[in-house]
Amino acid sequence: MRKFDPWPVFFKREWKRTWPFLVGFAITGTIITKFSLGLTEEDAKNSKFVQAHKR
Repeated sequence: MRKFDPWPVFFKREWKRTWPFLVGFAITGTIITKFSLGLTEEDAKNSKFVQAHKR
């Protein structure tokens, strides 16, 4: 006799509530990654933030 597996039911129910957060998180992560990879060493040398946190 097969036991009842609650995981598919749980994920189906929770997906309806959490998909906006997950999609927003993915879009934000993609944008941050794109801008971060676009920075050059020259940008870092001219950045006040990098200079303030450089040890």
